[in-house]
Amino acid sequence: MIEKLISKLKNDPNYKLETSHSNRDLFAVAWVRFFQLIRGLFLKFFFKRSTGLVFAGTHVKVRHGYQISAGKNLIIDDNVSINALSTNGITIGDNVSIARDSILFCTGVIAHRGAGITIGDRTGIGARAFLAGQGGITIGNDVITGPNIQVFSENHNFDNLTQTIKEQGVTKQAVIIGNNCWLGGGITILAGVMLGDGCVVAAGSVVNKSFPANSIIAGVPAKLIKSREAL
Repeated sequence: MIEKLISKLKNDPNYKLETSHSNRDLFAVAWVRFFQLIRGLFLKFFFKRSTGLVFAGTHVKVRHGYQISAGKNLIIDDNVSINALSTNGITIGDNVSIARDSILFCTGVIAHRGAGITIGDRTGIGARAFLAGQGGITIGNDVITGPNIQVFSENHNFDNLTQTIKEQGVTKQAVIIGNNCWLGGGITILAGVMLGDGCVVAAGSVVNKSFPANSIIAGVPAKLIKSREAL
Protein backbone atom coordinates (compact mmCIF):
# COMPACT_ATOMS: atom_id res chain seq x y z
CA MET A 1 0.00 0.00 0.00
CA ILE A 2 2.85 2.39 0.89
CA GLU A 3 4.56 1.56 -2.39
CA LYS A 4 1.41 2.28 -4.39
CA LEU A 5 0.84 5.55 -2.54
CA ILE A 6 4.38 6.79 -3.20
CA SER A 7 4.13 5.68 -6.82
CA LYS A 8 0.96 7.73 -7.24
CA LEU A 9 2.36 10.80 -5.49
CA LYS A 10 5.50 10.73 -7.63
CA ASN A 11 3.52 9.92 -10.77
CA ASP A 12 5.97 7.09 -11.38
CA PRO A 13 4.29 3.75 -12.20
CA ASN A 14 7.68 2.00 -12.01
CA TYR A 15 8.45 3.06 -8.44
CA LYS A 16 9.41 0.10 -6.25
CA LEU A 17 10.73 -0.37 -2.73
CA GLU A 18 14.06 -2.04 -3.43
CA THR A 19 14.32 -3.62 0.03
CA SER A 20 11.75 -5.12 2.34
CA HIS A 21 10.63 -3.23 5.44
CA SER A 22 8.79 -4.40 8.51
CA ASN A 23 5.31 -3.11 9.25
CA ARG A 24 6.82 -1.23 12.17
CA ASP A 25 9.29 0.55 9.87
CA LEU A 26 6.57 1.51 7.41
CA PHE A 27 4.27 2.72 10.19
CA ALA A 28 7.04 4.93 11.61
CA VAL A 29 7.67 6.48 8.19
CA ALA A 30 3.96 7.02 7.55
CA TRP A 31 3.52 8.55 11.03
CA VAL A 32 6.21 11.17 10.39
CA ARG A 33 4.88 11.95 6.92
CA PHE A 34 1.35 12.37 8.30
CA PHE A 35 2.40 15.12 10.69
CA GLN A 36 4.61 16.69 8.02
CA LEU A 37 1.54 16.82 5.79
CA ILE A 38 -0.53 18.52 8.50
CA ARG A 39 2.15 21.17 8.99
CA GLY A 40 2.51 21.51 5.22
CA LEU A 41 -1.21 22.21 4.77
CA PHE A 42 -0.80 25.21 7.03
CA LEU A 43 2.45 26.33 5.40
CA LYS A 44 1.25 26.22 1.79
CA PHE A 45 -1.49 28.69 2.69
CA PHE A 46 1.22 31.38 2.76
CA PHE A 47 2.76 30.44 -0.61
CA LYS A 48 2.14 32.39 -3.79
CA ARG A 49 1.29 29.11 -5.51
CA SER A 50 1.36 25.42 -4.64
CA THR A 51 -0.05 22.82 -7.02
CA GLY A 52 0.30 19.77 -4.78
CA LEU A 53 1.06 18.48 -1.31
CA VAL A 54 3.62 20.10 0.97
CA PHE A 55 5.32 18.09 3.71
CA ALA A 56 6.95 20.27 6.37
CA GLY A 57 9.18 19.08 9.19
CA THR A 58 9.51 20.66 12.61
CA HIS A 59 10.94 24.15 13.14
CA VAL A 60 10.67 25.11 9.47
CA LYS A 61 10.94 28.88 9.02
CA VAL A 62 9.60 30.58 5.89
CA ARG A 63 9.72 34.34 5.35
CA HIS A 64 8.09 36.14 2.43
CA GLY A 65 6.28 32.95 1.48
CA TYR A 66 4.08 34.97 -0.88
CA GLN A 67 7.09 34.90 -3.24
CA ILE A 68 7.35 31.09 -3.26
CA SER A 69 5.83 28.99 -6.05
CA ALA A 70 5.93 25.22 -5.49
CA GLY A 71 4.97 22.23 -7.60
CA LYS A 72 3.69 18.86 -6.50
CA ASN A 73 4.93 16.98 -3.43
CA LEU A 74 7.41 19.37 -1.88
CA ILE A 75 9.25 17.97 1.15
CA ILE A 76 10.85 20.49 3.53
CA ASP A 77 12.66 18.70 6.33
CA ASP A 78 13.31 19.79 9.92
CA ASN A 79 14.98 23.14 10.71
CA VAL A 80 14.99 24.41 7.12
CA SER A 81 15.06 28.21 6.77
CA ILE A 82 13.74 29.87 3.60
CA ASN A 83 13.65 33.61 2.92
CA ALA A 84 12.19 34.37 -0.51
CA LEU A 85 12.48 38.17 -0.49
CA SER A 86 13.79 38.96 -4.00
CA THR A 87 12.91 40.23 -7.46
CA ASN A 88 11.91 36.82 -8.84
CA GLY A 89 11.18 34.90 -5.66
CA ILE A 90 11.75 31.16 -5.24
CA THR A 91 10.33 28.69 -7.75
CA ILE A 92 10.36 24.98 -6.88
CA GLY A 93 9.38 22.20 -9.29
CA ASP A 94 7.58 18.90 -8.74
CA ASN A 95 8.83 16.20 -6.33
CA VAL A 96 11.59 18.32 -4.78
CA SER A 97 13.04 17.60 -1.36
CA ILE A 98 15.02 20.02 0.82
CA ALA A 99 16.82 18.15 3.59
CA ARG A 100 17.19 19.23 7.20
CA ASP A 101 19.06 22.33 8.37
CA SER A 102 19.28 23.84 4.88
CA ILE A 103 19.22 27.60 4.32
CA LEU A 104 17.82 29.24 1.18
CA PHE A 105 17.79 33.03 0.94
CA CYS A 106 17.74 35.55 -1.86
CA THR A 107 18.57 38.93 -0.33
CA GLY A 108 21.58 39.49 1.91
CA VAL A 109 20.97 43.08 2.99
CA ILE A 110 17.78 44.98 2.35
CA ALA A 111 19.63 47.69 0.37
CA HIS A 112 20.54 45.15 -2.33
CA ARG A 113 17.45 43.20 -3.32
CA GLY A 114 18.43 39.78 -4.63
CA ALA A 115 17.37 37.93 -7.79
CA GLY A 116 15.98 34.61 -6.55
CA ILE A 117 16.28 30.81 -6.71
CA THR A 118 14.82 28.24 -9.10
CA ILE A 119 14.91 24.48 -8.42
CA GLY A 120 13.79 22.02 -11.09
CA ASP A 121 11.70 18.86 -10.95
CA ARG A 122 12.80 15.78 -8.98
CA THR A 123 15.84 17.53 -7.50
CA GLY A 124 17.05 16.74 -4.01
CA ILE A 125 18.82 19.36 -1.91
CA GLY A 126 21.04 17.66 0.68
CA ALA A 127 21.23 18.37 4.39
CA ARG A 128 22.74 21.67 5.55
CA ALA A 129 22.79 23.20 2.07
CA PHE A 130 23.47 26.95 1.86
CA LEU A 131 21.97 28.56 -1.24
CA ALA A 132 22.60 32.30 -1.49
CA GLY A 133 20.51 33.58 -4.39
CA GLN A 134 21.36 37.30 -4.40
CA GLY A 135 22.60 37.10 -8.00
CA GLY A 136 20.29 34.26 -8.96
CA ILE A 137 20.62 30.48 -8.67
CA THR A 138 19.06 28.07 -11.15
CA ILE A 139 19.26 24.33 -10.46
CA GLY A 140 17.92 22.00 -13.15
CA ASN A 141 15.85 18.83 -13.10
CA ASP A 142 16.99 15.52 -11.55
CA VAL A 143 19.95 17.04 -9.70
CA ILE A 144 21.44 15.10 -6.77
CA THR A 145 23.28 17.02 -4.06
CA GLY A 146 25.25 15.73 -1.10
CA PRO A 147 25.23 17.38 2.32
CA ASN A 148 26.88 20.70 3.15
CA ILE A 149 26.99 22.19 -0.34
CA GLN A 150 27.37 25.98 -0.63
CA VAL A 151 26.31 28.04 -3.64
CA PHE A 152 27.17 31.75 -3.78
CA SER A 153 25.96 34.24 -6.40
CA GLU A 154 27.37 37.47 -4.99
CA ASN A 155 30.88 38.77 -4.24
CA HIS A 156 32.16 41.75 -2.27
CA ASN A 157 34.22 44.26 -4.24
CA PHE A 158 37.64 44.99 -2.73
CA ASP A 159 39.78 46.80 -5.35
CA ASN A 160 39.83 50.23 -3.68
CA LEU A 161 42.41 50.35 -0.88
CA THR A 162 41.11 53.69 0.41
CA GLN A 163 37.71 52.30 1.32
CA THR A 164 36.66 49.47 3.57
CA ILE A 165 35.52 46.38 1.71
CA LYS A 166 32.14 46.85 3.33
CA GLU A 167 31.75 50.25 1.62
CA GLN A 168 32.65 49.05 -1.90
CA GLY A 169 29.44 47.22 -2.65
CA VAL A 170 28.90 43.87 -4.30
CA THR A 171 28.92 42.18 -7.70
CA LYS A 172 26.11 39.76 -8.46
CA GLN A 173 26.57 36.89 -10.92
CA ALA A 174 24.06 34.12 -11.55
CA VAL A 175 24.89 30.46 -10.96
CA ILE A 176 23.34 27.92 -13.35
CA ILE A 177 23.46 24.17 -12.71
CA GLY A 178 22.15 21.99 -15.52
CA ASN A 179 19.92 18.93 -15.46
CA ASN A 180 21.01 15.51 -14.18
CA CYS A 181 24.06 16.74 -12.25
CA TRP A 182 25.58 15.07 -9.19
CA LEU A 183 27.07 17.52 -6.70
CA GLY A 184 29.14 15.79 -4.03
CA GLY A 185 29.08 16.61 -0.35
CA GLY A 186 30.85 19.70 0.94
CA ILE A 187 31.35 21.40 -2.42
CA THR A 188 31.41 25.16 -2.92
CA ILE A 189 30.18 26.80 -6.13
CA LEU A 190 31.12 30.44 -6.60
CA ALA A 191 29.32 33.29 -8.36
CA GLY A 192 29.15 33.21 -12.15
CA VAL A 193 29.64 29.45 -12.53
CA MET A 194 27.67 27.51 -15.14
CA LEU A 195 27.66 23.70 -15.09
CA GLY A 196 26.28 21.91 -18.13
CA ASP A 197 23.88 18.98 -18.03
CA GLY A 198 25.20 15.75 -16.57
CA CYS A 199 28.18 17.16 -14.67
CA VAL A 200 29.65 15.27 -11.69
CA VAL A 201 31.44 17.30 -9.00
CA ALA A 202 33.63 15.42 -6.50
CA ALA A 203 33.08 15.94 -2.79
CA GLY A 204 34.92 18.88 -1.27
CA SER A 205 35.58 20.67 -4.56
CA VAL A 206 35.61 24.45 -4.95
CA VAL A 207 34.15 25.36 -8.35
CA ASN A 208 35.21 28.83 -9.47
CA LYS A 209 34.72 28.53 -13.24
CA SER A 210 32.26 27.03 -15.69
CA PHE A 211 32.38 23.54 -17.21
CA PRO A 212 30.59 22.00 -20.21
CA ALA A 213 28.05 19.19 -20.13
CA ASN A 214 29.08 15.78 -18.77
CA SER A 215 32.27 17.03 -17.13
CA ILE A 216 33.72 15.16 -14.16
CA ILE A 217 35.49 17.75 -12.01
CA ALA A 218 37.37 17.71 -8.72
CA GLY A 219 39.81 19.73 -6.64
CA VAL A 220 40.45 23.11 -5.05
CA PRO A 221 40.00 24.88 -7.36
CA ALA A 222 38.07 22.32 -9.39
CA LYS A 223 39.65 21.03 -12.60
CA LEU A 224 38.38 18.81 -15.38
CA ILE A 225 39.23 15.15 -14.67
CA LYS A 226 37.53 13.64 -17.69
CA SER A 227 34.30 13.72 -19.66
CA ARG A 228 31.55 11.18 -19.03
CA GLU A 229 31.32 10.86 -22.80
CA ALA A 230 34.78 9.23 -22.76
CA LEU A 231 33.86 6.55 -20.24
